[in-house]
Amino acid sequence: MNLKDDIDLPYVRKVGHAADTLKLPAYIVGGYVRDLFLERPSKDIDFVAVGDGIALARAVASSMGRNTRVNIFRTYGTAQIKTRGIELEFVGARKESYTPESRNPEVSAGTLDEDLARRDFTINAMAISVNAGTFGELLDPFNGIVDLHHSLIRTPLDPDTTFSDDPLRMMRAVRFATQLDFYIEEKTFEAISRNAARIRIITKERINTELMKIMASRRPSIGWHLLHQTGLLHYILPELEALSGVETVDGRGHKDNFQHTLQVLDNVARVSDNIWLRWAALLHDIAKPVTKHYDEKLGWTFHNHNFIGEKMIPKIFSRMKMPLNEHMKYVAKLVGLHMRPQSVGEEGVTDSAIRRMLFEAGADSEDLMILAEADITSKNPVKVRKILQNFGMVRRRMVEVEEKDRIRNFQPPVDGREIMAIFGIEPCNVIGQLKDRIKEAILDGRIPNDHDAARALLIEFAVDYGLVPVKHV
Repeated sequence: MNLKDDIDLPYVRKVGHAADTLKLPAYIVGGYVRDLFLERPSKDIDFVAVGDGIALARAVASSMGRNTRVNIFRTYGTAQIKTRGIELEFVGARKESYTPESRNPEVSAGTLDEDLARRDFTINAMAISVNAGTFGELLDPFNGIVDLHHSLIRTPLDPDTTFSDDPLRMMRAVRFATQLDFYIEEKTFEAISRNAARIRIITKERINTELMKIMASRRPSIGWHLLHQTGLLHYILPELEALSGVETVDGRGHKDNFQHTLQVLDNVARVSDNIWLRWAALLHDIAKPVTKHYDEKLGWTFHNHNFIGEKMIPKIFSRMKMPLNEHMKYVAKLVGLHMRPQSVGEEGVTDSAIRRMLFEAGADSEDLMILAEADITSKNPVKVRKILQNFGMVRRRMVEVEEKDRIRNFQPPVDGREIMAIFGIEPCNVIGQLKDRIKEAILDGRIPNDHDAARALLIEFAVDYGLVPVKHV
């Protein structure tokens, strides 16, 4: 098969010409070749030279002009050129050998066949020649095209060896299956299950890179199902694994919270690309296993699972080496609040309840509503219709209350400095207590979110603390 028309690009021709000048066989390899067949856009092109890949990169850069820079990574034996939004990566063909204690291989120069054999999956083990005499010729020693046609993820060599050598490839198998909506071939799947415990030698950061790509996919539930089925989930996020299954007492069972969670995740993914909102969906019921209780009258209960789940998020993020910043706080907040819109709807959508929800959710109020709506997975259409009608009312009242009271991104109408000036006092706990009482009065609707009203009520409250305004204020 010849693909010369598909790769007939100026920079590819320059690579081919430089390779011919250096008398090096050179090939496009990996994801770019795969994506040509899948008709997926790609801005990264990997080149393998049977010989010195860095020398090839330098020659290519020289042909592109003095301003073209080569980034060389000698530790890895690779080089990179960025040009017009395209990244060209260069490496020499190599072979690898591993020790059981590490995923870092012993690397040495090799043939093209050895280089393709060391790759993770057959769909990534194809090469296209860029030399003038064979320009566009496809090399497919492991039938990657056939596997593309059948939507299969399969290793070029023995899968047990492949995954034991580099356990990150198990995560990549799941990620590719999720991104491409492919199946993991049976022997490959079984090998992942046998080698799942090896994932423990991979850094959390490398695992997170794959998890983020899974979460960014069109249907992230595919990846989490596969992680669960292969046993990888046990080592990556055991709290999520604990959601799986149904327990029955006196003939009464609860729903499978793992399946429910993944449905909620896909529901969110259908309407939002916000990766952290998707994480909130994945973790929204994370505390149900630790709060599960059977009551003879009520059946299965999960009291306060939202608040306990919120407290679990920092520990999970810390253990998984995920960012302990505003993203973590955002996820924790939404986990803690995810039941609030439904309770507000069921309680009659009072202004006070809306104000408090707007105050606590702040700028993330819309994301909270998306999560709450995604959380409705009941198979009872009457129940779903009623809840969604309530949500519609909640949304309308949110707009009306916010226009009137400006609660979202709330700032106290009387701040601490003004309180100190009014009463002539130094910083103390009383200032915070007064601010909290003013805030509660606004949220309850006792006064509007207005400076003059808040100042008047502040002076009333101050009597309880023995404070009187100084005369000059």
